[in-house]
Amino acid sequence: MTSSSLSGVPVADQSPLHPFGLVVQVPEGTRIGELPIGTLTRWTEEARVLVLRGCAPLDTQEFADYCRLWGEVLLWDGAAVIDLVVQDNPKNYLFASGDVPFHWDGAFVEADPRFFFFQCLDATPGAGGETVFCDTTAVYRDADEDLRRRWEGVSITYSTEKLAHYGGQVTERLVSRHPSTGSPVLRFAEPLDPAVYKNPVFAAVDGIPQEEADGFLAEMSARVHRPEYCYAHAWRTGDIVIADNFSLIHGRNAFTGPTSRHLQRVEVI
Repeated sequence: MTSSSLSGVPVADQSPLHPFGLVVQVPEGTRIGELPIGTLTRWTEEARVLVLRGCAPLDTQEFADYCRLWGEVLLWDGAAVIDLVVQDNPKNYLFASGDVPFHWDGAFVEADPRFFFFQCLDATPGAGGETVFCDTTAVYRDADEDLRRRWEGVSITYSTEKLAHYGGQVTERLVSRHPSTGSPVLRFAEPLDPAVYKNPVFAAVDGIPQEEADGFLAEMSARVHRPEYCYAHAWRTGDIVIADNFSLIHGRNAFTGPTSRHLQRVEVI
């Protein structure tokens, strides 16, 4: 494997992910601050998910400071960096060992994050817990005109109790526009059964007959889970992932065994 430079980024190797995404291997120990933000932004917008491997690890403050170079960082209960680890007695399903259904970050805050960043400090290979991304621009692109018109008239009100670092109630149109490209995107979060998930999310649909609402939500969930729209990221220690929060919704597969996995997340408005 030979090193080269691509758009100012020292690249040892790069390859597309399936069905979308890009993984870039840089020379081991590269400082992420040495990589041009303009190039990384372009790659993220084009690929939806950008995986960087080989970068030197960042401590918590360095991680937050780096993300601030991209823009304003969204604070959750005053913290820029959220540690994502499985807890023994979690109040919220995000910190449990089960699956995390699809959602977009920032649904219950006033400012929508533009990008979100993950840093993997510890991975447990083979234990499940893959982060799953759905490209909603592709979901919209493949829908026929009648279905698109139906979606354009739909709004969904989401509500959940504030037990962790978010909560409340928000109403969003199902179809929105990407702030940079103008492409149609879907703002969809799966409702969560209170018998299964801690801190469940409820969804009320406006714009279709109420007797069709449950079927509509079930059909949307099935559609966004189609494999042609989803990339499941199996984490490796040291991975840095940058993702486009407007094009994507994301979730997590359940863990299949004990795990010590530790991710850190920062969101940039």
